[in-house]
Amino acid sequence: MAKPGRNAGSAPSGAVAGSRMSQERRTYAALDLGTNNCRLLVARPNGDGFRVVDAFSRIVRLGEGLGGSRRLKEAAIARTIDALQVCRTKMEARGVTRARLIATEACRAAENGAEFIQRVREEALLDLEVVDRETEAHLAVAGCAALADPHAEGAILFDIGGGSSELAWLTGAARDRRSLRQRVRAWTSLPVGVVTLAERHGGVHVDREGFEGMVAEVLGLISEFAQEVGSARRCQRFHLLGTSGTVTTIAGVHLGLKRYDRRQVDGVWMQDGDVTDVMERLLGMSFDERAANPCIGNERADLVLAGCAILEAIRRTFPAGRLRIADRGLREGILMQLMDEDGVWAPGRRPNA
Repeated sequence: MAKPGRNAGSAPSGAVAGSRMSQERRTYAALDLGTNNCRLLVARPNGDGFRVVDAFSRIVRLGEGLGGSRRLKEAAIARTIDALQVCRTKMEARGVTRARLIATEACRAAENGAEFIQRVREEALLDLEVVDRETEAHLAVAGCAALADPHAEGAILFDIGGGSSELAWLTGAARDRRSLRQRVRAWTSLPVGVVTLAERHGGVHVDREGFEGMVAEVLGLISEFAQEVGSARRCQRFHLLGTSGTVTTIAGVHLGLKRYDRRQVDGVWMQDGDVTDVMERLLGMSFDERAANPCIGNERADLVLAGCAILEAIRRTFPAGRLRIADRGLREGILMQLMDEDGVWAPGRRPNA
């Protein structure tokens, strides 16, 4: 397999370039390698949107211990390369013609990040693009903005990651995706995520004092952005729009799901009081109780309260009556950008995102 790389210029061996193919034959892939997760989506254009034909998600904890050593650990590298090899196999099987494969905070921050990228190239035969924080923020916006209330004058969109958290202030109710970048009035990337915060403060046994300590750390990091976009909170019908395992977990617990179901979670609205109730329930649970919850599981039980602390800092900084949950993000943003560049949608029929 050839190596899908920067700006998705490459495609599997023998594929015809996307611009010379019929829409039906084009197959796109978007891979997001974060500090905690490795996620892949494979999709084909469908009408005025796209249809997902394959997906993969695995918790790899690439950034495990990164905050202390500043280096990616060998065990984490091995786990991640194994997951990436699965992704490569899926892309080959689906005949991917264009792809973009991105890596985020763990690879940005690690002293041996470049060495890891080279190993991925040699062992998984994939070229990862390490994107900067601005690119990451705008991809999250591209993937999630369709869920913003079309009648709201403003919203704070946030993506709580494993090693960083991105926030953007969206204004207006523009429906044309070509003007989406103009709707981002301000953005920031906080150098903290669920993995880094949990490693510093502890994630297994978290009491009220420890939780508030995490919230205080994030409040300090978010204060400059809060001053920059202070007027956002005075927008008509202002709301929060969140994407991440943290907010989808909160929504799943709120809905009482016996098994996580994206179809019930993506796009759901939660009132502010409901968010508070769920976070209080999670804070009152033991580690074993969190691990037993079908919307959390053992792999995320030590991270969910760190995510709640980041969310709580956002809520205190930008009080809002409503939070909309997005089970979508960087990968969807990548797919829409690639398909838009290839002109797969007729003018005026582009996805509203």
